[in-house]
Amino acid sequence: MSSIQFSECAKACIECSLTCTTCADLCLGEPDLEMMRECIKRCIECSELCAVCAKADQRESIFRQEVCALCTKVCEYCAEECRRHEADHCQQCADACIQCATACRKMVS
Repeated sequence: MSSIQFSECAKACIECSLTCTTCADLCLGEPDLEMMRECIKRCIECSELCAVCAKADQRESIFRQEVCALCTKVCEYCAEECRRHEADHCQQCADACIQCATACRKMVS
């Protein structure tokens, strides 16, 4: 039986999706929730799009390049906000977003 292989793009997208979900959840527990509002919104949006991108890449969708291009933008958008916060989970999320954006950019080129 052969094993299923995942592209680097799909792996980075899934990792980013899960990291963004975790970041949003942990942001909800921060003392100044109002300050974290934008971070939470961006993380949720990024998580959702990264999951779509991983699936599109894995099944070699005819729209995969377009989805990857959009995913790159959304990941960079999310990373920009997460970098503004000192929390470790925000910094880890920003790192995952940058790694995902890099992998998606390679897929598009």
